[in-house]
Amino acid sequence: MRILLVGAGGVGTAIARIAARRPFAELVVADYDLGRAQRAAAASDRFTAVQLDARDEGAVAELLTARSADVLMNATDPRFVMPLFRAALATSTNYLDMALSLSHPDQNAPYLHTGVKLGDEQFELDDAWQQAQRLALVGIGVEPGLSDVFARHAADAMFDKITEIGVRDGASLVVEGYDFAPTFSIWTTIEECLNPPVVWQADRGWFTTPPFSEPEVFSFPAGIGPVECVNVEHEEVLLIPRWINAGRVTFKYGLGEEFISVLRTLHKLGLDAVAPVSVGGQLISPRDVVAACLPDPAQLGGKMSGLTCAGTWVTGTGKNGRLREVYLYHVVDNSWSMAEYGSQAVVWQTAVNPVVALELIDSGAWSGTGVLGPEALPAEPFLDLLTDYGSAWAVEERTP
Repeated sequence: MRILLVGAGGVGTAIARIAARRPFAELVVADYDLGRAQRAAAASDRFTAVQLDARDEGAVAELLTARSADVLMNATDPRFVMPLFRAALATSTNYLDMALSLSHPDQNAPYLHTGVKLGDEQFELDDAWQQAQRLALVGIGVEPGLSDVFARHAADAMFDKITEIGVRDGASLVVEGYDFAPTFSIWTTIEECLNPPVVWQADRGWFTTPPFSEPEVFSFPAGIGPVECVNVEHEEVLLIPRWINAGRVTFKYGLGEEFISVLRTLHKLGLDAVAPVSVGGQLISPRDVVAACLPDPAQLGGKMSGLTCAGTWVTGTGKNGRLREVYLYHVVDNSWSMAEYGSQAVVWQTAVNPVVALELIDSGAWSGTGVLGPEALPAEPFLDLLTDYGSAWAVEERTP
């Protein structure tokens, strides 16, 4: 399979390192920074590197055609989703990403009604993708991605009726030597944490709440323990109800009070803004300044310790007609991912899932046309292959 991998940051580099061990993958690694692309492509002599501006839809289309790419794998941040998505469609190239097109809050009641939702721009082009007979598989990282696969597995194999699907993310990660060091893209973290969170209810549809709403203490496995989690905007809430019947769908993130306090301060100061401001005659995005001042998450692995856990909590009526509550989860130990792949736990856990999906598409185990989320496809082949990659998942039964 000829794959154009766009984005050679932490996750893109981890994708290259994981794919290097799988014989199906032939990668062209593209990034605005050629040196970064070259370093990622060094994972295998099957890989090459090129310079590419992901904003340039025409240049992306030309590269897809020139390299006869079978698929475009988008490993950039959400700002670049739509030009890459459209370029793939224009060239009838299959497409995968790990984050959906950006949302825009309702102008009148942002903490009550949805405006433009995550992924709306992509789903508007579903008919065009179906007519092209090509697949756009959106949201196939870890969250969204593996969390959606867990929801599909629970719906198919574990429950007759689902009351709630709640994605819950927590960790015990510590970064030595920094007072504040996010382990994932701060640009994306600000976007998802400060936008109005979206909740789905069968009797109400999609609606929004204030940021960091509905705090709850969730107990995570593998020794991580109880962590306070809050609502944040996330793709699963927009994807899962399209294909799975559930009374309620939520996403809650274990951020911690200090992290929430920092995000609130950035918002108060306007430093979360994307629109450029004039500084000394130069136009600069405040959010880009924040990102530039913080350490690169991809380079933190050597100073990190602990575990990260991604999972999907499901309640309802089991196949035996009794109430059931489960947590399907995936844990990565930073010491293992660094020793095995040289990638820190959060980016490795994100990166392994699109590689699994690409291999399933290459083998024919996953197929489809149009704009699909991971829950639209069978879960068992994915979960079996994920285990084959040496990264097991698990299920914890809980008391309803």
